[in-house]
Amino acid sequence: MSHTTSPTAPRPRKAAIIGSGNIGTDLMIKIMRHGGPIEMGVMVGIDPASDGLARAARMGVATTHEGVQGLIAHPDFADIDFVFDATSAAAHVENDAALRRAKPGIRVIDLTPAAIGPYCVPAVNGDAHLDAPNVNMVTCGGQATIPMVAAVSRVARVHYGEIVASIASKSAGPGTRANIDEFTETTSRAIEAVGGAAKGKAIIILNPAEPPLIMRDTVYTLSDEADEDRIAESVQQQVEAMQQYVPGYRLKQRVQFDRVKDLRIPGVGQALSGLKTSIFLEVEGAAHYLPAYAGNLDIMTSAGLNIAQRMARQMAHAA
Repeated sequence: MSHTTSPTAPRPRKAAIIGSGNIGTDLMIKIMRHGGPIEMGVMVGIDPASDGLARAARMGVATTHEGVQGLIAHPDFADIDFVFDATSAAAHVENDAALRRAKPGIRVIDLTPAAIGPYCVPAVNGDAHLDAPNVNMVTCGGQATIPMVAAVSRVARVHYGEIVASIASKSAGPGTRANIDEFTETTSRAIEAVGGAAKGKAIIILNPAEPPLIMRDTVYTLSDEADEDRIAESVQQQVEAMQQYVPGYRLKQRVQFDRVKDLRIPGVGQALSGLKTSIFLEVEGAAHYLPAYAGNLDIMTSAGLNIAQRMARQMAHAA
């Protein structure tokens, strides 16, 4: 079936992806399947033998194995509006600086924990930073759990939020493993800045079990006393918002509540009392490129694409 474009329809915005590993390749396939206002432009890597670059070439996508400088020198760079960076926190700092020098107005979606730009979790603050030149997608654990902290924060003041993200060891590539410290630091800060907790803590577990286990996340909050039904309803609303772009996101069981007294939390307080809320989640990937158990990677690519789509629509509306 052929498709024609209306003369008045906004032009699709072209994107480049830096990082031809698991995340970058999955994102490329998502863009080509349902990118909406986003189209693939260039796939960028540093290993000429990588599967991601080979797959991109087979799918008709322009490629370069010379990193960000190869992208900047590429003849298609002039048409690139968005760059997704799926490398590492350290590499992203250099990549963003190089892109700014070459094309100051370019939009960068940061899929690393570098956090140069504002934190962005689509289901919580997806429309807050659509004009930002660089937005940070926090981490996979952050994308999965911060919406739940925010759900409690909408009902009661959250004094402390703690998340535990458990992912299959096989779904943690070199980039993830190189960024464990940044993962915990960035996620903890985003639990506070986006989730609304006064103090946040993040833990990641790489589970070596065979067969690999699906991504599971646990969220604990300590808040002021509040109506349990209102919190449970707020959580369910956030789950439904997440499922709009991550269909495999779901609650494992009903939200649990406990009243606590004289609880000591280092860095928070010595004799804390209030309502403890426990939320148990799992994230199944869409299996576009990655296995279904790799929900941790799928939620990152889905969140990044969602924000780019929102940005592109805003740009079209403003044009």
